[in-house]
Amino acid sequence: MAPIGLVAAMREELAALLAELPTATASRVGGRDFWTVSWHGQPLVVVLSGIGKVAAATTATALIERFGVGAIVFTGVAGGLASGARVGDLVVARHLLQHDLDASPLFPRFEVPLTGMSRFATDAALSDALVQAAQAALETVRQTLPPTEWLGLDLHAARVHEGLIVSGDRFVSTHRERAALVQALPDALAVEMECAAMAQVCHDYGVPLAALRTISDQADDQATVDFLRFIRHIASRYSAAVVGHWLRARA
Repeated sequence: MAPIGLVAAMREELAALLAELPTATASRVGGRDFWTVSWHGQPLVVVLSGIGKVAAATTATALIERFGVGAIVFTGVAGGLASGARVGDLVVARHLLQHDLDASPLFPRFEVPLTGMSRFATDAALSDALVQAAQAALETVRQTLPPTEWLGLDLHAARVHEGLIVSGDRFVSTHRERAALVQALPDALAVEMECAAMAQVCHDYGVPLAALRTISDQADDQATVDFLRFIRHIASRYSAAVVGHWLRARA
């Protein structure tokens, strides 16, 4: 059975899951630790990619070339773009796009040159399974969340969304940047810094990819408020719960 690559950008995003994993074997490749472990009967290669598109692409290539993964799942946080994507909601990507890629006038804006593609589809079956796991995980996490509001939002009302997530090498954190993205890509649900680059690599190699993001902020001038605290106490727990539900369902 080929292992599954499980990736996050930062340790905080995977902290709760790493705490649950059995003892893992670590390999150092390209400046990253890749942990090989079996969990719920599934062989995994777990790695922190680092932040940004180059870091994500390098990590995906190593997972495929060095570790022979049969699929990659990315989990972490993102800024919400759609009006209905609130802090505490989960987004499962159906397509991924690099919002800062522009080789015009040689190629259309957002299109990856020489591919004819701007939107890279995630694996349908893998994404379907993540949606189901996310819905189940929300029920589990709600039972352990304190009955209080976080940043004015009731996390017990969190929802699962599916659609377009966009990536770029910039932390979007102003109303102006957010408005420009919404105008250019009105169907985008969330923005982050890794997954579209990973999608391009997975497309080139024919490796299935799925991506799950927790909305940590609204990609505006308040984006940095309690950002790391939210990841540690909320998003990391979501990731562990979703991946655990998903792997148990596969067993």
